[in-house]
Amino acid sequence: MSRVGNSPIAIPEGVTIDIKDDEVTVKGKLGELKQTVSGIAAKVEDGMVVLERPTEDKKDKSKHGLYRSLINNMVIGVSQGFTKELEFVGVGYRASNQGQKLDLAVGFSHNIVLDLAPEVKVETVSEKGKNPIVKLTSIDKQLVGQVAAKIRSFRKPEPYKGKGIKFVGEELRRKAGKSA
Repeated sequence: MSRVGNSPIAIPEGVTIDIKDDEVTVKGKLGELKQTVSGIAAKVEDGMVVLERPTEDKKDKSKHGLYRSLINNMVIGVSQGFTKELEFVGVGYRASNQGQKLDLAVGFSHNIVLDLAPEVKVETVSEKGKNPIVKLTSIDKQLVGQVAAKIRSFRKPEPYKGKGIKFVGEELRRKAGKSA
């Protein structure tokens, strides 16, 4: 059984946490995030955020760990931020951006143009002889992961040649292919 909810969350310097009416607001140098916490009591004690559940019900136990993880991700997000990097593997696969518009050429008859949320910063890196890389940065872990998954879904890596859009550092399971 997981005991994630029992461990307190350390508050780093420069981060302030405000708890009012089941809403936790976390402010830091990179921005501000809010989260509603229902059914769980949250308190700030000695530079730590402590979450307590009212009963030992299964629902309360699962919410306890969930809200602890969400608040911890908010604290990390406003102090350090989150980054996801996507690598485009394949001949002719390109990525470019103009502001918040991401233009992808991934082997279709047309380019895919994606408007990204203003909370997500996008940067494309294209070096000669290397695969293009798209860097997504945000303070919201869930949002940056969702945007990265959406981009990856346009052309998932295939197991034979490894072509497609993959996360940097992702290990692909490769298949041998047919033998002659």
